[in-house]
Amino acid sequence: MNLIFDFGKVLVDFDFEAFFRKYIPDTERCYAFLPVLYNDNIAQRLDRELQSFDEIIAEVIAKNPDFEPEIRLFCEHYPEIVTHEIEGMYNLLSRLKAEGHKLYGLTNWCSKVHITMTQFPIFQLLNGQIISSEEHVIKPEPEIYHRLFTKFNLKPEECIFTDDRAENVDAGRRLGMKGIVFKDAKQYERELRGLLKYHVNQ
Repeated sequence: MNLIFDFGKVLVDFDFEAFFRKYIPDTERCYAFLPVLYNDNIAQRLDRELQSFDEIIAEVIAKNPDFEPEIRLFCEHYPEIVTHEIEGMYNLLSRLKAEGHKLYGLTNWCSKVHITMTQFPIFQLLNGQIISSEEHVIKPEPEIYHRLFTKFNLKPEECIFTDDRAENVDAGRRLGMKGIVFKDAKQYERELRGLLKYHVNQ
């Protein structure tokens, strides 16, 4: 079976608020600044990267010049936003790979994801990945799932996809994949084993 994983909140955790509280000790200014970068519009632009990361950030600075120091802090210390691997997932993926399953990533993430991928060993377990900023399409758009299938020659009915966002899992299901909305490693393995058993019995 091909097991497909989102990255953020599935393989690794991140915490924007803790990051900005660390670097912006003035609480009032910190919470005034958070929406400047931590919002769906900017997140989707960075994930899609129709423009380069630096070009998008330059536009954000131009629109929010009062927060230029904080925005540059974000760029300079970006890797610190990702805090740790999700508990239990490295060992679980190692076992699943040893059982013969292929492991792939499917993530919405800006081009700086490659820094994160060098920091955490869990990414070395993957057989390959599709990254939105390289494809310029994002989940839950069907095209990014089709690119996963095409690049790695996967049949949707032979894939189980997990993501922490239900809308992304639902999009995968509509294309023929089985899906699990991720909560933690134990819940994921429990639901996965059920799906694998069902698949074998078909």
